[in-house]
Amino acid sequence: MVAKVNTQLLPFKATAFYNGDFVEVTDADVKGKWSVFFFYPADFTFVCPTELGDLADHYAELQKMGVEVYSVSTDTHFTHKAWHDNSETIGKIKYYMLGDQTATLANNFGVLRDGQGLADRATFIIDPQGTIQSIEVTAEGIGRDANDLLRKLKAAQYVASHPGEVCPAKWKEGEATLAPSLDLVGKI
Repeated sequence: MVAKVNTQLLPFKATAFYNGDFVEVTDADVKGKWSVFFFYPADFTFVCPTELGDLADHYAELQKMGVEVYSVSTDTHFTHKAWHDNSETIGKIKYYMLGDQTATLANNFGVLRDGQGLADRATFIIDPQGTIQSIEVTAEGIGRDANDLLRKLKAAQYVASHPGEVCPAKWKEGEATLAPSLDLVGKI
């Protein structure tokens, strides 16, 4: 299965390390709010902690936007706790760290690396109805930027709340949008 934009989040159940506890998270818990699923290859690695730390630095702003974050690797929730307890960067994380040792989520989203048991570096924005609105997958050595994720989330939320409008390239909150119509054809 490969996840696609405008498809629904598939059923899942996983254990997360969250706020010092182990908690169960299901697809039903995700629905009703904007969500980010932030897949990364493995705990105790190199690029991954820089990305997760960057996301942790922006978590308060994401929460103000009504967005919940679920980081996901094929490590266990126990490994997530050990990493959280032993890394200053990972210790900043206040969002859910989902353990996906059965690779259910990685398979549901189509990001499990063949024969490796690891997830690709991938980000999914999911709306409150459980519909995938954005997908980004990068190569192993290319880290993601939380600022760009914030921009995409703001655009997705704007489009969702303003039917008939779209956000052009490089759109930032407060800038002009477009209202696609016959009058715009060939004029952009």
